Amino acid sequence: MSLRDIALIIVVMAVWGANFGVSKLGLQELPPLMLVGLRFALTALFLVPFTRLPRGKMLPVMLLSVSLGFAHFALMFTGLQKVDASTAAIAVQVQVPFSALLAVIFFKDRLGWRRSLGMALAIVGVVLLAGEPQTSSNMLYLGMIIAGSMIWAVAAIQMKQLADVDALTLNGWMALFAAPQLLIASCLLEDGHVEAFTGAGWKGWGAVAYMAIVVTIFGYGIWMKMLSRYQVNQVMPFTLLAPVFGVVAGIIMLSEELSLLKLLGGAITICGVAIITIRRPQQAQPSAPRS
Repeated sequence: MSLRDIALIIVVMAVWGANFGVSKLGLQELPPLMLVGLRFALTALFLVPFTRLPRGKMLPVMLLSVSLGFAHFALMFTGLQKVDASTAAIAVQVQVPFSALLAVIFFKDRLGWRRSLGMALAIVGVVLLAGEPQTSSNMLYLGMIIAGSMIWAVAAIQMKQLADVDALTLNGWMALFAAPQLLIASCLLEDGHVEAFTGAGWKGWGAVAYMAIVVTIFGYGIWMKMLSRYQVNQVMPFTLLAPVFGVVAGIIMLSEELSLLKLLGGAITICGVAIITIRRPQQAQPSAPRS
């Protein structure tokens, strides 16, 4: 891999990791369902006019918009309201062992002792995170983030049917279908829409723009280019940097404290995910895009 491409991948991981801190800032001014709905509306506005969904893919993308676009993001951002960005950045990594487990169930993948160990370590790490004092008082919201990660794993199975669809096309059209679901749910379940919409400042609108343009268009665009240029097993280990950048973003942007328990739980979780993710070249499989 060239130094330029390594640097680009690290920048993408920093962008994705910082998204936890940026999203948390956005939630200070906009309610979660509205925030994600606006993110997807802007994403669709930028991508759909320039992409074309292949014939026969409309229904699978619509179904994906329900699981990944609506359920996953609704749970994730609702949970993020009360959970530290740094904790959330680590907790979402359980989507990797969940995906491995579903692959065993649906595709008869062989689990093996290494992946079993990785799954066990990831779960132990999240349990330690749950025991951290600030997190333990908001267990319901941490549970939402973990549930959202489980739904992401289900969506990754769905995305196998869409492997031949370009990543930006998939993101754009899924956003088109997910945005109205989230905005309607926001109108039904959240309060103060007009005040939030008109009163949002740089935090709220900056978060919407960052998620739509920087995370999705720039981040996924570069990421898919790297996946097409190099073997998956060369690229995937870099994803372990995203939660590290997420923790750093929480500390810098939100002045979050890095407790010993959070540090230990995070290290064990990332170690477990690394065991699952870093595999021999012939075993490596493309991964579905992360949020």
